[in-house]
Amino acid sequence: MNVSVDYYAHTNGLRNTSPAFKMALALITMIISLASPTPLIPFTVAVLMTLIILLLADIPPAYYLKFAAVPAGFGLLTLILMALFFGVNPVWSLMGIKVYSDGLNTGLLVFSRIMGGFTCLAFLALTTPLNEIFQELERLRVPRAFTEIALLMYRSVFIFLEEASVIYHAQDTRLGYSGIRNSYRSLGLLAGNLFIRSWLRGEALYRSMESRCYQGNLPSMGKQTSTSPGELALLLLFDGLLVLGVILTSRLTIF
Repeated sequence: MNVSVDYYAHTNGLRNTSPAFKMALALITMIISLASPTPLIPFTVAVLMTLIILLLADIPPAYYLKFAAVPAGFGLLTLILMALFFGVNPVWSLMGIKVYSDGLNTGLLVFSRIMGGFTCLAFLALTTPLNEIFQELERLRVPRAFTEIALLMYRSVFIFLEEASVIYHAQDTRLGYSGIRNSYRSLGLLAGNLFIRSWLRGEALYRSMESRCYQGNLPSMGKQTSTSPGELALLLLFDGLLVLGVILTSRLTIF
């Protein structure tokens, strides 16, 4: 999945849009969504960001649904548990199972914030390559050490996943997961070898960097772009309307 995220970040319909605009839109909108005291605005953010991802960025719906399945499932589980176990005023009861209004309202708020925040981050991840994000962070005077460590960690994740995939497929082709006993044994071998293989790949990466005159700095190769007046106006209008919505719906309760 991570490889696909990188692929769509470089080929989506908003690829040529200013990365500063996309970062500002995602982060400011996420803050507004998290600050809303009611679930209406976070749900609105989730819907709008999803439409932008599918219609403007042209991300395949099937891939996006898989991408959003885990946070949506986690949010739904949180909603159900809070509705069943938190609160004092039941609004529905069946065979001893009670749903409480306080827990339901709080659960909806948590679920909406999860989805609102996730869609904002998904918009940024699926439309902006990582090197451009790091370049914008450098322009904001974020310490270079922080961005370089983050970049190396990002690369290390791919090394880890690649090694895990290679070892797993090698075991699978030799019937290493043909039964419970073999599966546990193969999983233990995979975990033991994965650390060693990843360590060796990391050492090889560092040696390759040194052979290319690495002196502690990783130069950024992102495009030099600036936010246009139209993009700035759109950002102010979009987030301004959301802030207005937060103010107008601050006393809204659903249950």
